[in-house]
Amino acid sequence: MAGMIVRRFFQLILLLVGISFLVFTSMYIAPGDPATIIAGPTASQSDIDAIREDLGLNDPFLVQYGRYISGVLHGDLGYSYQTKQPVWEAIMTRFPNTLKLAIASIIVAVIIGVVAGIISAIRQNSWFDVSSTVFALAGISIPNFWLGTVLILIFAVNLQLLPVGGLDQPFYTAEGLKQLVLPAITLGTGSAAMIARMSRSSMLEVIRADFIRTARAKGLRERTVIWVHALRNAMIPVITVIGLNFGFLLGGTIITEQVFAINGVGRLMVQAIAARDFPMVQGSVLLVATLFVLVNLIVDIIYTFIDPRISYD
Repeated sequence: MAGMIVRRFFQLILLLVGISFLVFTSMYIAPGDPATIIAGPTASQSDIDAIREDLGLNDPFLVQYGRYISGVLHGDLGYSYQTKQPVWEAIMTRFPNTLKLAIASIIVAVIIGVVAGIISAIRQNSWFDVSSTVFALAGISIPNFWLGTVLILIFAVNLQLLPVGGLDQPFYTAEGLKQLVLPAITLGTGSAAMIARMSRSSMLEVIRADFIRTARAKGLRERTVIWVHALRNAMIPVITVIGLNFGFLLGGTIITEQVFAINGVGRLMVQAIAARDFPMVQGSVLLVATLFVLVNLIVDIIYTFIDPRISYD
């Protein structure tokens, strides 16, 4: 186990170096000049040139990238072109909102997806199974911005049961939980659909296995057979999907944060891209990539606790 963690740690470093290079290259060749945006529409060419020189934008590409990587290795992600605020500080100010939204969304997705998938497998070809299939197709197909807008119109505008947007209250308060409901459902619906399909497929495969027939032949209650013997063996692929979806949720909250006016990392990234704020974009992408890899590492570790036959030694 320790060897696997060390190997994955070195893989993480190489992956982040590759991602940082791709993001830095993309921002370097992207149209638009950050110095022009910073200087404003009334600035003279000499003012723009002075800003470019101050930001080091006149240096060759490899010099700029080397300077950036050197700063990252020393824990310095640079300063925002817009606000002059340290990138790490700006990201950490907004990251709690993104993390709360991602956790709430994956909880919604797991509860709906796993339960719906298991019941669909147990009652294969029933009306519930057909309804679950329709829900899964709709959940994957419906865009977040449309679903979020519809939920706002119904529950916030017409029924006035939930707030329109924002996420500025502690999650453990009643108002904070209300703020989480609509964005969590919006973001978690697609993940719930994928988890439901995987749970159904995996459970159908397991409940047809010989050891399940043996458990039933021994006279065990059906509830014990399903929730103790079958579920544990069916959870390996489901956990993989949950882990991948949680990683995507951490980096895929951009549209949902825009719809519900949530000050998270996704919204920060959109604003930074529009303003050609290179350090902010690069720092945000590096954070999301790091979290995605760490989530997958945790999933691999969880495998060994669910199935003792799995070993990384």
